[in-house]
Formats: sequence, C-alpha cells, structure tokens
Amino acid sequence: MRASDEEASALLERSDSAGRRRRSASPVWSAPPGPRPGSLRRQSSSFREDVGHAASETYLVSRLTFKLLHCLGIGYRWMSKLLALTIYAILLMPGFIQVGYYYFFSSQVRRSIVYGDQPRNRLDLYIPEDSSRPYPVVAFVTGGAWIIGYKAWGALLGRRLAERGIIVACIDYRNFPQGTIGDMVIDASQGISFVCNNIANYGGDPNQIYLMGQSAGAHIAACALMEQAVKESGGHPVSWSVTQIKAYFGLSGGYNIHSLVDHFNERGLHRSIFLSIMEGEESLSRYSPEIVAKTSSAETIALLPLIVLMHGTEDYSIPSSASKTFVDVLQQAGAQARLLLYEGKTHTDIFLQDPLRGGRDPLVEDVLSVIHADDAIARQKVALAPTPRRLVFEWQLKLARQISPF
Repeated sequence: MRASDEEASALLERSDSAGRRRRSASPVWSAPPGPRPGSLRRQSSSFREDVGHAASETYLVSRLTFKLLHCLGIGYRWMSKLLALTIYAILLMPGFIQVGYYYFFSSQVRRSIVYGDQPRNRLDLYIPEDSSRPYPVVAFVTGGAWIIGYKAWGALLGRRLAERGIIVACIDYRNFPQGTIGDMVIDASQGISFVCNNIANYGGDPNQIYLMGQSAGAHIAACALMEQAVKESGGHPVSWSVTQIKAYFGLSGGYNIHSLVDHFNERGLHRSIFLSIMEGEESLSRYSPEIVAKTSSAETIALLPLIVLMHGTEDYSIPSSASKTFVDVLQQAGAQARLLLYEGKTHTDIFLQDPLRGGRDPLVEDVLSVIHADDAIARQKVALAPTPRRLVFEWQLKLARQISPF
C-alpha cells in the first residue's frame, strides 16, 4: 500500500536530520601520516575484501534507496530507469569485463586506500608503470546522480591517464541515503586532503595536483573547491590548500542547483528526493558553486585555480548551458575559466563510450594538454604513446547510446 504524504514527508525529514546530526557529530579529520616504505601492499585490500566491501555497500545503499522510493510511491518510474541501465550495462559488458580485469588484477592499481574514518572513505590509485620520477596527479570524484556513485566507475579514465604518465586517485564518498550532499562534500574534501598530503609516498608530484569530477562528482568537487577557497580566504584552519590544485576539470556537471531541480524531476529524479539529497531548498544556494562564486569576495576568487569545464552539446541529463553559465560567472568574477564543448556528445559519450571505442580520446587529450602545457618533453611522449585499442563493437555503442537512461 502506498505511503501517505505525511509518512513520506516524515521519512524525508528523518533522512535530513540524520545527515545533519552525522555532520555535527563528526570530529575534524586531519590527514594521517604517509605509509612507511614497503607498506604499500599492506594498505591495499585483497580481492576478496574489495568485493565484499563493494557488495555490502551496494546492498545497504540499494535497500535504503528502494525503501525510500517505495514510501514515496514512485517505484515504477525508477524501475524503468533501472531496467534501461541494466540493458545499457549488458551491451557494454565486454568492455566492462576487460576494464574490471585490469582494475582487480593489474599491479598498477592500488585499491581501497583508507583516507578517513567513514566506511566509504576509500580511494583507488592508478599508477604508471615507470616509477622513475614523480608524476602529475589527478584527484577524481566519480558521478552517479548522488545515489549510485562508486570509486571503481573511474577505472577506465584511471587506466587511460596512467598509461600516459598521470597518477589518478579515484575518491569514493557516501551516497544518498547513506549521506546527504554535506556528507559527500566532506568526504570529497578529505579525499583531496589525503592526496595533497600523502601522494608523494606513492610516486606523485605534490606540486602537480589536479582536481576533476564527472556529473554529480563534478558538482561535489566544485562544492569542495569553492568551500575550501571561502574558508582559506577567511583565515579558517584547513587541511589542504586551494593553491595546491593546479587546475579543476569539471566534466558534464551542474553548478546551479536551483536551476536544475525541475529539470531533474522531469528526468526521473523526483523533486522530493533531490531536495532531500541537497538538504532542503534552504541549502540550494550553499551547494550551488555558481552562486557561491557570484557572491564570493575578490580574495576568494583569486585563490581559485584554472577552471576548465567540459560538456557534450547533446547532454540531456545535465544541459551544456550549466557549464557555460558557470564559466561566464567565473570570468565575470575575475577567475580563470575555460569552456570546452564536444559537438554531438551525450552525458556519457566523452567519459565512457569514446574510451571504449578506442583510438583518439578527446577528453584525455584535452586534459593532458592542460597538465603538460609547460612540458614539451611530456607532450612528445604522449604523442608517441600507443593508440588505445577498441574494447566493444560499434553496433553495441550505438545501441547503448539509444537506450541509455542518462
């Protein structure tokens, strides 16, 4: 029997208040000391531990999510999305299996390194084979509609960049209803702090750290970046500095949450759920990086690194206008900001389908052009690197694109 509106509202209110209690009760986290030489293997979980951890987290989040959806009476709509997602995953499964094999068995992947005290406070490292010199680092926050995000979603990007001499740290974080947006931003910020303070122990160059996020992860990472800049400009104590970030890459993100509430509702992310994720309408401005930038002081804006926003012109999950407007606001405020639009690309094309297709990868090329802007030798090495091979057939990519729920 469908729950009444009063029951649904009460459930959402409990979810909001629980999230606020968790954040107010959480102690301030400081980055732990780096690992001792020879301890890297011990810090990576075994294959069985990784699978067990992923399975338990997936079960918990799925159970809580479907319970909430059932109470709100919108199970059919979400079940249709889930069915489309399942078919989409099956079509691309040959590629996913190959990437999964790399993720679990490659010696270049260090899985589930703990960066904080919450169950989801783990990150994966993708490290180049040649460890003769410190490498640039990309701290990456994965997408997933704030509900199904997981660090392994960044495995394909991690592999592509590691093959070209970049260390990638894929940061996991609590999803809704395990946490709300405030929890997600805290987790992402702690993960970034770990990278800034410890990456030298894994062969990374602490003077070449870049931040990147995709979809919901782009929003979360941008929130963390803006929040850190506000704190730092106000003289508040911080565990990492915005000045340690050389550039921020936002891929297919949304940065003004006010303007996206109705859009997401039409796309299937019910308004009541989305507002619960964002901790109510009163918090939308706080978690809208575009609005924060517009209202920030000149001192805050001056701290921001180069911001590069990347978006497909046929993205229907989050329209490319979201990135364009944010770039305009940043430039008007005096920040360094660029917009890269990919003609005819959807929400997942440049992040997933294009890398699975093999050959040239526009996203990776654009990211590397920024990272190696002042390093001619590195650019030459990238140009001579082998071309990535195809992982799935073209017909599978085309059919997956047509049925994609994104």
